[in-house]
Amino acid sequence: MDKKTHGIIRNIEWKVVIAFLFLVLTGWISIYAAVYDGEHSNIFDFSCRYGKQLVWIGASLIIAFFVLIIDPKFFSQTSFLIYAICIAMLLVVLVTGSVTKGARSWLGVGDFGIQPSEFAKMSTALALAKYLSTINVDMRKWQTKLTAIGIIALPMLLVLLQNDTGSALVFLSFIFVLFREGLSLYVLIFGAGAIVLFILALLINPFWLAGILAVVILITYFVVHSKNHKTKFIYFLGILVFCFTVVFGVKFGYEEVLGSHQKDRIEVLLGKKQDYKGVGYNVNQSKIAIGSGGVLGKGFLQGTQTKFNFVPEQDTDFIFCTIGEEWGFVGSMVIVFVFIWLCVKIIKMAERQRSNFARIYGYGIAGIIFFHFFVNIGMTIGLLPVIGIPLPFISYGGSSLWAFTLMLFIFIRQDVSRSELV
Repeated sequence: MDKKTHGIIRNIEWKVVIAFLFLVLTGWISIYAAVYDGEHSNIFDFSCRYGKQLVWIGASLIIAFFVLIIDPKFFSQTSFLIYAICIAMLLVVLVTGSVTKGARSWLGVGDFGIQPSEFAKMSTALALAKYLSTINVDMRKWQTKLTAIGIIALPMLLVLLQNDTGSALVFLSFIFVLFREGLSLYVLIFGAGAIVLFILALLINPFWLAGILAVVILITYFVVHSKNHKTKFIYFLGILVFCFTVVFGVKFGYEEVLGSHQKDRIEVLLGKKQDYKGVGYNVNQSKIAIGSGGVLGKGFLQGTQTKFNFVPEQDTDFIFCTIGEEWGFVGSMVIVFVFIWLCVKIIKMAERQRSNFARIYGYGIAGIIFFHFFVNIGMTIGLLPVIGIPLPFISYGGSSLWAFTLMLFIFIRQDVSRSELV
């Protein structure tokens, strides 16, 4: 073993690697349980999904190995090139991509297919890190803010045009990176306020809501009235315009932009309608499966909801209900704990980096992994709308697994580089 290889092995954050392997192995076993068939019970049967997933796991380990031996500067030096390639792939998908479940998001060659949107998240994290780590870039400047938002918005828009709303929403996680790099807290407050107004606009008549907001804002204005009343008035007028724009924008978007199935999912989530046999079927069956697992679960291959295929997409978007049914509350909490620990660990590793690029990139992937984990589990237990995004490292699929593996091990390689320089 040469000195360089020995140094890489010695400086790897092995706890993160072990967490990665644990999640990947859990995913493989859960996929086997979700699609188990007595006639094809061999876990190494490559004609079944769990067999194919094993091949993709093997490929992901090879990817991880090569990422670790590559010069870490390669990723920072080629960040914009990787970003441009992914943007080009997203454009190609819009023209020649195949449609799956209503979304034109796949590029296929024979039996092999790849989903560029999964890799676009990683490339955006790289490009954003490269730009924000450039000398003289300052988040206090509007030029910097607009350029950073543009880097995020371009792939997000292209993914949205593919009718893949779930994957497009993941790009919102980069707000976490911008906040860490100096974006004003007021932007986050306005963002959180817009989300609250969005929900209220769906529950309350927008005209009534606008009237209530106008009264509350005017009363607040007179309460905090000061000598500098002109500035205060303009400030509160801006808030009022912002609220009205969000409220009536939601009404327009809800009525004119969203598809009927998306409206149905939102209304089921908000309790405005019950549809256990239609759009609410998946979530209802998922909650039954998770709840039936109890504290310790029914045991491996013993889940009735899983075995009799009551939950559609149980090896992909709803893989967590398989874990909940077979391993119960305890098993579910182990998975939740590992994900939370992984995200916190990545942030801690990011803060110790000597390179601004590595730190910013670390925050980017922590945000992406947390968004996927939080939303995926949230939708399987009925707390969030079903938007169709995988559970990292666990859900069935080669594109998702490879993209998350690349994402994580590029950061691990950056951290190894930091240790080598100490």
